[in-house]
Amino acid sequence: MPRATAPHPVTKTEARRIWLRAQRLDTPVPFGDGPLAVAAAVEHLGYVQIDTINVIERCHHHILYSRIPGYRRADLWQAQSVDKSVFEYWTHALSYVPAKDLRFFLPAMKLHKREGHKWLSSVSAADTRKVMQLLRRDGALTIRDIEDDVLTEKEHLWASRKPSKRALQLAFYSGEVTIAERAGMLKTYELMARHFGWDKPPKPASATEVSTYLLDRALRAQGIVSLDSICHLDAPSKASIRRLIEARVRRKELVAVALEGAGKQEHWADPATLEPIGEGDPGLVHILSPFDPLIIQRKRTELFFGYGHRFEAYVPKQKRLFGYFALPVLVGDDIVAAVDLKTDRKNKKMLMQKWSWVGKGEKKGARKDFKRRIEEELDRFERFQLAE
Repeated sequence: MPRATAPHPVTKTEARRIWLRAQRLDTPVPFGDGPLAVAAAVEHLGYVQIDTINVIERCHHHILYSRIPGYRRADLWQAQSVDKSVFEYWTHALSYVPAKDLRFFLPAMKLHKREGHKWLSSVSAADTRKVMQLLRRDGALTIRDIEDDVLTEKEHLWASRKPSKRALQLAFYSGEVTIAERAGMLKTYELMARHFGWDKPPKPASATEVSTYLLDRALRAQGIVSLDSICHLDAPSKASIRRLIEARVRRKELVAVALEGAGKQEHWADPATLEPIGEGDPGLVHILSPFDPLIIQRKRTELFFGYGHRFEAYVPKQKRLFGYFALPVLVGDDIVAAVDLKTDRKNKKMLMQKWSWVGKGEKKGARKDFKRRIEEELDRFERFQLAE
């Protein structure tokens, strides 16, 4: 990597503040309220991960709530199904992404249309014809609308036994259909062109444009980036992203960063990102999803915050440290606790399964103030869990 100057030194405290600023977790209401706030948050973050676990509210709602204090689930429904400002597709996982970025996902869709999908290799041409004919004839549908399937064995743990569902999933990855609406985790499928009202689809991005998009998305949402953070679970993209970074360093559009504690791992940032910034709102408390962009890249979170998150839903109970579905608690710019919560929807209350102090929270002298502030946020978080 050519460097005109020595890497810019950045302490962990500075790095945390830069990342929190990029994630919009350092200010109370960064995106406003309502469906427009949902669209703005998804656009800024680049993606919001979707997951089925609902021991508390599912992570896509939780991530948006962390940045939109007045968030309502109906706001996401309107953004997806009415405004059509967001849509679902695969990033490193199934996610909401901005509709304006759809052209950057078209090359992957075309690849799946040409070569299929490794998880859906058993989908037959007959099954695909069946679901596409139903969609064209009857309009949008859910898997519950297809009642004549003969169930088959699962191909892997998360597969469906319904051939029609697998065919719809393949059509989704191929870009022929999109998810027009969700009711919980029940998806309504619709023809992509009909959902968006296209006369003709947008022009697919080139390979270089896709790489540029991935780099710019990471710089916007992460502040300080590494190849691993830009290409999370996407190692094949690293070579093209590195070439882009090298070109920007030569043009002085990016600078190398020597991040405290990172060793030989390279980091970069836009020079403007490294200008001194003050501490964010120290009174803010966020109870974060384990799928939040601040947490999902475990090694990066540990490097920046000194907190190694453990996702223990699939860990035997006797081996868990933090609990089945522990949620990291961010106070100011430090992760100080992990709380294992469960929403008892029948009795309309939130249950505290386990509370673990970490980081600065391990110092007993600070716990009283932390505990008071966290409990105040837990009250608000419970109201969100039980709303609607």
